[in-house]
Amino acid sequence: MDYRERITIEPGKRGGKPCIRGMRITVYDVLEYLASDMSVEHILRDFPELTEDDIKACLAFAADRERRLLSEPA
Repeated sequence: MDYRERITIEPGKRGGKPCIRGMRITVYDVLEYLASDMSVEHILRDFPELTEDDIKACLAFAADRERRLLSEPA
């Protein structure tokens, strides 16, 4: 999954937070829903503009960010 096709960062939107396809839904929002035990199906029902690939892109973005944090010199 190449999340860069779906995750956008625009300085004037949501304070420059990573969003999904230019919408106002942030990666953080989706990760928070998943962490609170909301199922993918429930998220898609509540936000019909999202796709399963959008949610996968959020997870890939978070994994890549974590990997980059761990590989930075201390």
